[in-house]
Amino acid sequence: MNKSVQAIYRPRLQQGFSFIEIMVVLIIIGIMAAAVGGKFLGKADEARVKQAYSDFSTIEGQLKLYRLDNYRYPTTEQGLQALVEKPSIDPVPRQWQNGGYLDALPIDPWGNAYLYSTPGEKGDYDIYTYGADGVAGGIEQDKDIYSWERFEANK
Repeated sequence: MNKSVQAIYRPRLQQGFSFIEIMVVLIIIGIMAAAVGGKFLGKADEARVKQAYSDFSTIEGQLKLYRLDNYRYPTTEQGLQALVEKPSIDPVPRQWQNGGYLDALPIDPWGNAYLYSTPGEKGDYDIYTYGADGVAGGIEQDKDIYSWERFEANK
């Protein structure tokens, strides 16, 4: 066979996908991502709240040790920093543990400092965070989270 005859019988090679085919695939991928992605976004917010509760437990344990050594919790003015550095504000603790009770204060899952007040709303003290927005009040991921809430949720 000569070359001209071979060219006639050679199957035509496909040049690529059509615009419609590409659009259909992208739409299907988008629908699947929306269905699955929505579930994971809620899990991330839930994980941040659980991290805050875990941090509350750590801080509370060290506050109890502070109280055992010094017969009282740090004042609101002394704050949680009293667990890292010996307070110079009255009442200055007499038996503050050398090296402190924490190496550093944890920060909340949104990058803000945890807040502390004593007496607390539902106990000797409150440890809390203002959530994602860092401002008092809010709903969903901006909701304020208090240390005592984890106990009420388990009732």
